[in-house]
Amino acid sequence: MNPVTEFAIEAHDIVKTFNDGKFTALGGVSLQVPRGEVFGLLGPNGSGKTTMVRILSTILAPTSGSATVNGHDVFKESDKVRKSIGFAGQFAAVDENLTGFENMRMVGLLNHLDKKFVEQRAHELLASFGLTDAANRRARTYSGGMRRRLDLAAALVASPPILFLDEPTTGLDPQSRQELWNIIENLVESGTTVLLTTQYLEEADRLAKQLVVLDKGKIIAQGTSSELKAQLGNTVLVLTFQSPTDATKGAEIIKDISSKTLNIEGTVVEMTIDKGPSSAADALRRLDASGIELSGLIMREPSLDDVFLNLTGHKAEEVSPSAPTKGRRTRKVRS
Repeated sequence: MNPVTEFAIEAHDIVKTFNDGKFTALGGVSLQVPRGEVFGLLGPNGSGKTTMVRILSTILAPTSGSATVNGHDVFKESDKVRKSIGFAGQFAAVDENLTGFENMRMVGLLNHLDKKFVEQRAHELLASFGLTDAANRRARTYSGGMRRRLDLAAALVASPPILFLDEPTTGLDPQSRQELWNIIENLVESGTTVLLTTQYLEEADRLAKQLVVLDKGKIIAQGTSSELKAQLGNTVLVLTFQSPTDATKGAEIIKDISSKTLNIEGTVVEMTIDKGPSSAADALRRLDASGIELSGLIMREPSLDDVFLNLTGHKAEEVSPSAPTKGRRTRKVRS
């Protein structure tokens, strides 16, 4: 019998080290994930998100700490945990030589489900995910978005109450990402609990009711999206200068307008201010008096990207190993 618990997932002081303790991937992370909502783990590559998901899904053993998933001890009742969860990783784990329907059937049979039930469930899910027309096509003919939808559908064959999504929209085009977001929202409406890891700020803002921000294996902030944004201030002032040199000089002139960290990237300076219009006018007066001209000025509400940048000094964005890094420097100027 499944124990009734308030939280779908609970983790206490999870530590994971590698290389005989020389590298700490998780440095004491604790989570409480309520049932029936999306809980977001937000952070860049290397922050510890995937390691945490692998531990909670019984793929990886922690160095220390404790956790339960759907009321079952992750380390002592791993079989029961695996029956309670579905898992979709960063890359679609589908067999390209099988059709969409065959992939679904294979997953169901591997879960020891009744064959007739599996076939009915497969057809239902393929229809829900907009894959009916492609059900009898080999998966290698699918687009990236279709493969990701098939992977997510396969994770739901056994109707798990809890779903782990590890960066599910990585590499997808904007339309495919939106389609997957809609699917995730529908799942939650039907009662599924989703633990979502992401490095896309927009994704976390839209889907996750509660957020934990990870950086270098540590929790650096947590709360709702609105709560995290409220920590910054009312307005973000974005100033575009005519050269990086002007940006550096301008930042020094206006840095004491805000108590928050001021960030410079190329010709753009961003700062969070509490008194939007008056602080912006003050900045303009100072720059004008110093003979520094602007190419542009924007005032907007804070975003999760601003929160992360303020907390860590770098953006929570995906950077591929081969991506060029020259010419992209973000600096912080403290007042």
